[in-house]
Amino acid sequence: MSASAKLPPFDPADPLGIDDLLDPEDLAVRDTVRTWAADRVLPYVADWYESGELPGIRELARELGSLGALGMSLTGYGCAGASAVQYGLACLELEAADSGIRSLVSVQGSLAMYAVHRFGSEEQKRHWLPRMAAGEVIGCFGLTEPDHGSDPASMRTYAKRDGGDWVLSGRKMWITNGSVAGVAVVWAQTDNGIRGFLVPAGTPGFAAPEIKHKWSLRASVTGELVLDDVRLPADAVLPEVTGLRGPLSCLSHARYGIVWGAMGAARTCFETAVDYAKSREQFGRPIGGFQLTQAKLADMAVELHKGILLAHHLGRRMDAGRLRPEQISFGKLNNVREAIEICRTARTILGANGISLEYPVMRHATNLESVLTYEGTVEMHQLVLGKALTGLDAFR
Repeated sequence: MSASAKLPPFDPADPLGIDDLLDPEDLAVRDTVRTWAADRVLPYVADWYESGELPGIRELARELGSLGALGMSLTGYGCAGASAVQYGLACLELEAADSGIRSLVSVQGSLAMYAVHRFGSEEQKRHWLPRMAAGEVIGCFGLTEPDHGSDPASMRTYAKRDGGDWVLSGRKMWITNGSVAGVAVVWAQTDNGIRGFLVPAGTPGFAAPEIKHKWSLRASVTGELVLDDVRLPADAVLPEVTGLRGPLSCLSHARYGIVWGAMGAARTCFETAVDYAKSREQFGRPIGGFQLTQAKLADMAVELHKGILLAHHLGRRMDAGRLRPEQISFGKLNNVREAIEICRTARTILGANGISLEYPVMRHATNLESVLTYEGTVEMHQLVLGKALTGLDAFR
């Protein structure tokens, strides 16, 4: 650049110029999801959160399907075939509204639909995926159990053969979309290793009661899956995978979305803190003019945009087929941890107003407490990275 060339103006909303890395289609996807969330989620989400309900979830799912947001990085069968970066941008915008909405989309697309798309038979794909992509059928993903979260290899849910059928028994816990799902992807032990099964809602012996009394992800449907001698035909099993590789590969895809999504929650809290600091006056001047407040805002901005840049880098690696699970752990560990710190710092800038649902900060902060531990706790991702760095397995 010549000395006389004019630099672009500094953009407080994009201080690193990350938007320059996005092409017009990327920006169009981002803007479409942002506009939808502003219209259909933001005016109502505080009330949903306060009541602990997500009314109209089926209608929201159909609207998200019409946007192409469900299974959007999958190809064929009615899926949008979007890039990993575009999927990430959608996750960021959805979680900027609320983690519960992003969770609805992540579980539908990155867990339930991804499992069918990657490991299902052609008949299973044709039967389920077009309706799930359209939001006509909601899916859930049954891996976590009441006594087995970080150690899924020890799951107790069991499937045994009985003639030509399978019979499943067990419990799954903390299942997003569980009580509204039309189909559950359930992972179970068998005599020949862990297998995945497609369990339609209404199958005798299958129930999905909703879990209440949550103080996080309150604008999200969470259920328990109860399987009491659920009889399924032979073609209910996902034929293309045996062992933990199946569910763990699905989780890697969902964790990638979290890397982006957490930065959406952080962005909302940061922007709220900036706006508040510029208008809130103490000692005769806006608090944004005090050095300590500016130091907080600067540190928040640095971590926020570093996290978005990291998410973008991982997205480009995924699009190039070069993203490793250890790198997803890197992103999930860093971005969720930093997002929580940004939310907590924003709360201090807002003072007492930070705990009010009139502002989004405390809602995002409490939601992120769930995001911190689901789909891999901090400790699990630290150990994944520790093993990758040392070659030594510290899990057992």
